[in-house]
Amino acid sequence: MGCLGVLASGLLLQRCAGTRYITGIIEGSYLNIPEDDFLKEDNSYLQHVVVQNEVLQYPIVVFRFSTNEYRAFLMKCTHQGTELQVFGDRLQCPAHGSEFTNNGNVQNGPADTSLRSFPVIKESKTIKIDLS
Repeated sequence: MGCLGVLASGLLLQRCAGTRYITGIIEGSYLNIPEDDFLKEDNSYLQHVVVQNEVLQYPIVVFRFSTNEYRAFLMKCTHQGTELQVFGDRLQCPAHGSEFTNNGNVQNGPADTSLRSFPVIKESKTIKIDLS
């Protein structure tokens, strides 16, 4: 049993290894992050980053779809408010198993409402998430 636990935890760490957690800067009603936070060492891009700030109750995940297309979602399950986890191109609730797509839509319940989204603007090399 102990070996299975070690194996399972190793697989979980591999699944989480692609998630980068960063601290965004709030300026006015915008949460700002550098576009370079999506860059990997090999100059390819991450699918997503998780943005935190001490003012925010929940982190925000930002998915990168292309050079100019980003989408941001509050990582709060719409079922009972549990903080979500990111696994590749989906978000999952550890409490009851709800899953959401990278467009914020419910993929599997018990949640039945899409995630709260935020408008995203790219200005030069800055990704600006409108919190208003």
